[in-house]
Amino acid sequence: MTVRGRDQAEAALARAGFAVQPVELVAVLPALRTLLGGLRRGQVVAVDGMGALPLALLAGATAAGAWTAVVGLSEFGVLAASGLGADLGRVVVVEEPGAQWAEVVAVLLTSVEVVVVRPPVQVGGQLSRRLVALARRHGTALVCVGDWEGAQTRLRVASSLWVGPEHGRGHLRGRRVKVEAYGRGAGARPRSAWLWLPGPDGTVSGADLEALDTADPASPAGPPSPAGLEVAG
Repeated sequence: MTVRGRDQAEAALARAGFAVQPVELVAVLPALRTLLGGLRRGQVVAVDGMGALPLALLAGATAAGAWTAVVGLSEFGVLAASGLGADLGRVVVVEEPGAQWAEVVAVLLTSVEVVVVRPPVQVGGQLSRRLVALARRHGTALVCVGDWEGAQTRLRVASSLWVGPEHGRGHLRGRRVKVEAYGRGAGARPRSAWLWLPGPDGTVSGADLEALDTADPASPAGPPSPAGLEVAG
């Protein structure tokens, strides 16, 4: 469901009867478990860039029955999220919260289990502490697309390789990425994994060992390209 502003968000949540389940971790897709285990309630995960990675986190949570919300992502791809496995019936989308974005996030933190937000400004200081305190009090995982001062976990795509076409002509079949996770405290030890994001079938899965041979780890993570794009050389 798509809503605008704080009042509509509150009304939509009341109608849906959202209820947070008292479980320590919110589930992630199996391919992401070596990196995260799960989204820890009351903590902040900062994701470097939009792309498919925040959508994959959303997909894992909703597939496991969690209620989620997306705030400030005007280009949120409904079809892309659904293709990765997201249950769109468990996603509240607030595309353009405007100047009230922090108030909208605060409302959602009290009502759903995962909030994905792209703030219009870098978040720190008193505002960060207030929103994190709400997340902890209500057991909500907060995923920030971009930087967030004091984030417990950070994710980034360190390397990216689109697979196909062959001989300069054909269709892109999937994207292999190396995702790195690092953070603070128990999450301080860096971890990495090669993933299909998305794979040839449009879903997220672990990339086979061939990825280590064919992908150049030094290659930059380029902008996402739609699977199925025809390329002629």
